Amino acid sequence: MAEEYDLVILGGGTGGYVAAIRAAQLGFKTAVVEKGKLGGTCLHKGCIPSKALLRSAEVFATAKRSEEFGVVTGEVTVNFEKVQERKERIVDQLHKGVQHLMKQGKIDVFEGTGRILGPSIFSPMPGTISVEMNNGSDNEMLIPKNVIIATGSRPRTLPGLEADGTQVLTSDEALVLEQLPASIIIVGGGVIGIEWASMMADFGVMVTVIEYADRILPTEDKEISREMQRLMKKRGIKLVTGAKVLPETLEKENEVVIQAEVNGSNKEFRAEKLLVSVGRQANTEGIGLENTEIQIENGFIKTNEFYQTKESHIYAIGDCIGGLQLAHVASHEGLCAVEHIVGGNPSPINDALVPKCVYSSPEVASIGLTEDEAIAAGFNVKVGKFSFRAIGKALVFGESDGFVKMIADKDSNDLLGVHMIGPHVTDLISEAGLAKVLDATPWEIGQTIHPHPTLSEAIGEAALAVDGKAIHS
Repeated sequence: MAEEYDLVILGGGTGGYVAAIRAAQLGFKTAVVEKGKLGGTCLHKGCIPSKALLRSAEVFATAKRSEEFGVVTGEVTVNFEKVQERKERIVDQLHKGVQHLMKQGKIDVFEGTGRILGPSIFSPMPGTISVEMNNGSDNEMLIPKNVIIATGSRPRTLPGLEADGTQVLTSDEALVLEQLPASIIIVGGGVIGIEWASMMADFGVMVTVIEYADRILPTEDKEISREMQRLMKKRGIKLVTGAKVLPETLEKENEVVIQAEVNGSNKEFRAEKLLVSVGRQANTEGIGLENTEIQIENGFIKTNEFYQTKESHIYAIGDCIGGLQLAHVASHEGLCAVEHIVGGNPSPINDALVPKCVYSSPEVASIGLTEDEAIAAGFNVKVGKFSFRAIGKALVFGESDGFVKMIADKDSNDLLGVHMIGPHVTDLISEAGLAKVLDATPWEIGQTIHPHPTLSEAIGEAALAVDGKAIHS
């Protein structure tokens, strides 16, 4: 029997379930179709499990140097089975929380694979959703007035380097490793690759990162990339940049052997495992897009600034539309889409106001333009930097590497970008985010009283440094 809804959402990940909650709050009869588990990639195969593993690695690395803090312990070892058990407990707890939110909002959840149908006896427009239920029961037919596609993404692979789940991995397979390898090659030095490199190094694994660009974290400010490269090399991580991996050279026996072209010659790399971390691709296959006028551009669903597709009653959000593939972006896109559906006038998301984070050791966080981007855009820039080495709280933590960099327009004093590398900067970046939203100037940030001793003092000092007025440098 067909069921009518105001809104049906394909995908119960971060973007999908947040959109469902807001729609229910606004009085919409809402359903979510999810073929896996509510929470999607972020909760089950991305943000949360990877950060749980990163935290265990961080604790292990700290414990090994506990004598620096005057704490003398015996031999410190990793029980990776317990590390994985802790990760699963956290994921399970959050999964139950999302399930509770669906019940609380009276949102119907269909566990199965949804497919958009074309015009039919159910509706003269495309958009009816046929759900192939996971439990094998008859297909459910959902007739929505509006649809939001939130089908997410999956790890991208390279031809010839497809994951086999044993020796060649993507982040999906790496998250469920039963034991740590002795060594690993990571292809890709972007955000995910650097997080895995940092984690594995903290666990005591020998790590080699092979990056095609001329630097790791190529989308970050160059000074941030250089500092991260210096600190990772200091930790014994081998970084190979400007390298083109040659998949056809892959050999898999007792270990993985791969070659890469570096500076015009081929170099060989060996390790127990190989992790391919070269970005993510949209999940757009098998959901019935061919039954609509929806357009695909460069592998992603094309939308307008309010996330409408060419079918005005069908919206798309999150990783499947490309752009900044971040959980917090998907959530806000979902909120924006729902507000537009109900006739509101939401503000389109401005990429310059989106904070980006790398949960490595040290952490990286940024918002707005890099120095090079600001110069390329024609701004007359002025820059303030302040090192964590001059921050008392960083010294107390025993984590004083890194700095805060602030970029402003010399002519208008507008804040253009903030870039951080150091302890807990993924938490500190929210102050810079609020400053950007409120259009605060570095002077105003510098006038804000930052409590002492805190890591946030570095932000205030960097703001003062923009005009050469930092106190402790």
